[in-house]
Amino acid sequence: MKFTKMHGTGNDYIYINGFEEKVNNPPRLAIKLSDRHFGIGADGLILILPSKKADVRMQMFNVDGSEGAMCGNGIRCVAKYAYEHGLAKKEKMRVETKSGIRNLELNVKNGKVESVTVDMGEAEVGKETKLTIDGKTFNYIPVSVGNPHAVIFVDKITDELVLEVGPKIEKHPNFPDRTNVEFIKVKNKKELDFRVWERGSGETMACGTGACAAVAAGVSKGVLDNKVIVHLKGGDLQIESKNSHLFMTGNAVEVFSGEI
Repeated sequence: MKFTKMHGTGNDYIYINGFEEKVNNPPRLAIKLSDRHFGIGADGLILILPSKKADVRMQMFNVDGSEGAMCGNGIRCVAKYAYEHGLAKKEKMRVETKSGIRNLELNVKNGKVESVTVDMGEAEVGKETKLTIDGKTFNYIPVSVGNPHAVIFVDKITDELVLEVGPKIEKHPNFPDRTNVEFIKVKNKKELDFRVWERGSGETMACGTGACAAVAAGVSKGVLDNKVIVHLKGGDLQIESKNSHLFMTGNAVEVFSGEI
């Protein structure tokens, strides 16, 4: 089987061209290939497939084999692969996901996709809610961007919060389907620091839907403007809230291709 390793802001996935390859058991393959010691190593597996509704369809699986509804960093790489490998030679592309069709605009220079802007749709922002972990109370804002997020604003982002509290919130009874957990420090109204514990994957270098959820939560609280730079471990994403839609702009990088 041929594969391509790609990343968006450090959020890396193994991509398989489903136009040419057949995958019989994607969850099992995701677990096997994502292992960073005994496999290729990645935050998960993404299949690029034919679509009857859009230019291509993406199907993503986390490192634990669970299927994700949407991946903001992953979808940018899907667009880059589709464009550069001739699956959809369009600078304005439609990609089908489990959470609906997304419209993307590709920034192409000399035949290569340098960055991609994704219309992530509307965010559903809930009311700030309290929960208790190990006797400590945390306020979070529930946000849906095609998948669930719990956005927590803090004065300082620490390893303890992300690596110890994050997984406990992911599986808290408030979230029967589990949730992604974002820890946010607002630097000013135009930029924020960000770390994430992703549902089914653990801490990752970046989370596109999480960055969108964080900005949507910050805008609802009145602490962020409509155009924000999000500083993630793997680099920066630009998130803009426009006409109630969130637009995410970031890189898409092909690292290497191989055969397994």
